[in-house]
Amino acid sequence: MNKSENHKPIVTRFAPSPTGNLHIGGFRTALFNYLYAKHFGGKVVLRIEDTDRERSKPEYEKNIHEGLEWLGLKFDETYKQSERSAIYSQYVSKLIAEDKAYVSKEEITAEDIAEAADPKAKGAKKRSEVIRFRNPNKVINFYDIIRGEISVDTTELGDFVIAKGIDEPLYNFAVVVDEFEMGITHVIRGDDHIANTPRQILIGAALGAHMPIYAHLPLILAPDKSKLSKRKGARSLTEYRDDGYLPEALTNFMAMLGWNPGTEEEFFSRDELIKRFDVAQVQKAGAVYNEEKLRWVNREYLKRKPHVEIATAARPFFERSAEFQKNGWSISDGHMMKLVPVLLDRINVYTDITKMVDDHEFDYLFGQPEYDPKDMIWRDETGPERTKEFFEKVLEILEAAPEESFKDSESVKSLIWAYATDMGRGAVLWPIRFALTGKMKSPDPFTLLTILGKKEGIKRLKHAHKLLA
Repeated sequence: MNKSENHKPIVTRFAPSPTGNLHIGGFRTALFNYLYAKHFGGKVVLRIEDTDRERSKPEYEKNIHEGLEWLGLKFDETYKQSERSAIYSQYVSKLIAEDKAYVSKEEITAEDIAEAADPKAKGAKKRSEVIRFRNPNKVINFYDIIRGEISVDTTELGDFVIAKGIDEPLYNFAVVVDEFEMGITHVIRGDDHIANTPRQILIGAALGAHMPIYAHLPLILAPDKSKLSKRKGARSLTEYRDDGYLPEALTNFMAMLGWNPGTEEEFFSRDELIKRFDVAQVQKAGAVYNEEKLRWVNREYLKRKPHVEIATAARPFFERSAEFQKNGWSISDGHMMKLVPVLLDRINVYTDITKMVDDHEFDYLFGQPEYDPKDMIWRDETGPERTKEFFEKVLEILEAAPEESFKDSESVKSLIWAYATDMGRGAVLWPIRFALTGKMKSPDPFTLLTILGKKEGIKRLKHAHKLLA
């Protein structure tokens, strides 16, 4: 095989096993297959590898489809290995008939089966009959787009098991038949599958199948450089969805995990990724997963969203809060829209909203806050009498202002900024801010007056003025 792309239409595949939820490592593999195929105008196949009957579950298969659909990966063809048993049986029989495989009547241990099966397979029992591949015991050479030329002496593999029986193919055999039947030209997968490649090449040659071009992706690493796992930060795609990550942000982040276009650019649309992606630029070393970086990327994408879209998407994260539900709160569409600038200033991902509500950061939205009036005083030298004067003047200004002056924070700011500057910004603005929320930390008073509106804002400032009497 030469190093150049062949002239056939490129066909890649993503082949998850429904033995667990689809995690980000699987998504990156799916994404790289998708981007590479579409870059060349080819197609990408989804193949559910559910031959492990004991561990494959319908709920995991559903999770795979849900995660990929949320991220917008559309496949040109979809297959399930469990629906292809007759095809595998034909090929097993063909190899036996050609004396390239044989029925071995012997005691086969769980280790023998696992050696030839999917590395994740467990619990194989002792058997008295299996199908072994007749190994030609030769050196094979193949080209890996990421790792270059690889040479393996297959003699040490011996005559390895390819099926538990005519109707029970093992992982390595079923995969080769599928690549052949589906016309897969490029196999892009994790480098934990490199050990399977020599066996698969031998089987493919025996079947008269073409040898696909391989690209083995480096592992995604946890921050401590160990393999990323569920215990060390790996989460299912649907967890990211439920936490309110944006699919385009997660796609961009995962595309850049182990690959870059050779420039300082960081943000790409799906079409731009398709145009720029080259699997040959994937680094050989493992890429370290950094959730804080993902949160930052998500925040950057949030900033690009229309405010009405953010207001709509943010609402469920208010409503799922335990505090929100316990208190029977409600929030209007108008308040949601006015809150968007505050949210964009505070959150990286929508689920941050739920935590903020449960931490009482938004209590002021739902009623008059309670507080110690002493906390309204900017500094001791200002005193309550002086603070009362500030309230009186600000109230005078706000009551005289038309309703449209409360449409945004800049309009409100223009009403009282000059007075605050003359009198001392902290001395004037701090009491207003605290009176509106009852909190030491909150948005600026102009934003708060915009969110609460003229009527409610004035009501709270009058209440504060009265407390100082």
